[in-house]
Amino acid sequence: MRLPFFRKDRFPPVLPAHLAVIMDGNGRWAANRGLPRSAGHKAGFDNFVRTVELCAGAGIGFLTVYAFSTENWNRSDDEVRALLRIMNEAITEYVPTLRERNIRLRILGDLSRFDSESRAGLESSVEALSGSTGMTLSVALSYGGRDEIVAAARQAAVEGDITAETLSAHLYTAGLPDPDLIIRTSGELRISNFLLWQSAYSEYYFTSTLWPDFGRKELCRALWDYSTRKRRFGRA
Repeated sequence: MRLPFFRKDRFPPVLPAHLAVIMDGNGRWAANRGLPRSAGHKAGFDNFVRTVELCAGAGIGFLTVYAFSTENWNRSDDEVRALLRIMNEAITEYVPTLRERNIRLRILGDLSRFDSESRAGLESSVEALSGSTGMTLSVALSYGGRDEIVAAARQAAVEGDITAETLSAHLYTAGLPDPDLIIRTSGELRISNFLLWQSAYSEYYFTSTLWPDFGRKELCRALWDYSTRKRRFGRA
């Protein structure tokens, strides 16, 4: 789609209140450069930090990123260990910056599969930022949309009738608005079990750019594209 008024250095006046991102392509980015996959994950996290800064600066209220899915546990043990180490260490080190930026942190997913030390570190990071009142950053870790819906339905059933409202109240995202725009990088055209319930009326933006290369220009292009869309929510 051509955007005649697109400015690569400027955000549009109409922004999504809640932006979600499927950060895909770290492994291919590394392979293209003859580097180990762990190097791609490190580059991906560095770009995650830059993206958080950009979104907070632009005035986006909620940012949710898909960092590690339930299916990712099926990767090799070495890759899983490297990826989790990078994420845990980086999130802990990033907490002072997030506090300085007044950013609140939430972790979405089943943390029972993490070792006790990693789980405690993540919970400590969330608690340290619980008083922040700026952008809410949600990181989906060990997250799967189907599992989330099943678990929420079971909890809602224990309490009584299952309705859209009671089920939503038991999702990992309880209290968050549904995402307005979901971006997926790397050229894949699927949602990969991400925010299945919450994305009922979300807009999607797909780009072939690999996640570590998805910079300010690409983000601005996605947001300008979103600003041109007419959201009807089922209305004519």
